[in-house]
Amino acid sequence: MSQASNKLFAKSWMFLVYLFLYLPIITLVVFSFNDSKLVTVWSHASTRWYSALMEDSDLIAAVLLSLKIAFLSALMSVLFGTFTAFALHRYKRFRGRTLLNSMASTPLVMPDVIVGLSLLLMLVSIQHWLGFPERGLFTILLGHALLGTAYANVVVTSRLREMDGRLDEAAMDLGCKPFQVFWLVTLPLLVPGLVSAFLLTFTLSFDDVVLSSFLSGPGYSTMPMVIFSRARLGLNPTINAVATVTIVVVTIAVVASSFYTSHQERKRKREVALAYSDNNK
Repeated sequence: MSQASNKLFAKSWMFLVYLFLYLPIITLVVFSFNDSKLVTVWSHASTRWYSALMEDSDLIAAVLLSLKIAFLSALMSVLFGTFTAFALHRYKRFRGRTLLNSMASTPLVMPDVIVGLSLLLMLVSIQHWLGFPERGLFTILLGHALLGTAYANVVVTSRLREMDGRLDEAAMDLGCKPFQVFWLVTLPLLVPGLVSAFLLTFTLSFDDVVLSSFLSGPGYSTMPMVIFSRARLGLNPTINAVATVTIVVVTIAVVASSFYTSHQERKRKREVALAYSDNNK
């Protein structure tokens, strides 16, 4: 098989894979502009379902709640995940390290149903003893932060492994204290990893159904819960509209993050090259 044939086969296979992954999304976006009430029957182009979306107070409230929970849980996940990853990566020996390492990765392999059920039983017991917390925003946020911390830990750990440890040593040789090394050297280099961890945990929280179903209370229904409950009664074209808006927002965020990460990497490489050239003079 010639090299040209290999390239053609690789490109064709890649095209088919992307077609398989993104054709359903493209179909959903197209049918969000369908005037028909039947989501699978095309009538003619219209934006009536976007107008209907603006009048759907329940769905809008669910979207706002999902955005609020996803943003807060992503912040908590990045914070806890960063300190966990830093402790496990920097300190190779301390009491409880093996337990911390195993507990940090357990939510990755544990089924969401088990995690949600265990959290529900724990929170019900605590509420029975203390009268707090009521199931709602706080309990959903707690469950999403627990799951997100495990993913943030993996992302930040991979970034720490790519970093040159000699930079921290050089900063300490120049008189920086450990906190200054972390704040002035390690943290700026971690920014691309932190952005990636934030976007990942935000997405995981925003589209979670299982944990939210276990931990939610009256009046606290997230967007995925509302969509899932409505889908059981028959798909409403308004769902296509809100899904399209979500896709557009997520796509913009991912593209912006990619540009930002690439810019930071190029900037870091230029600074490193400049530093080496100054030392060689």
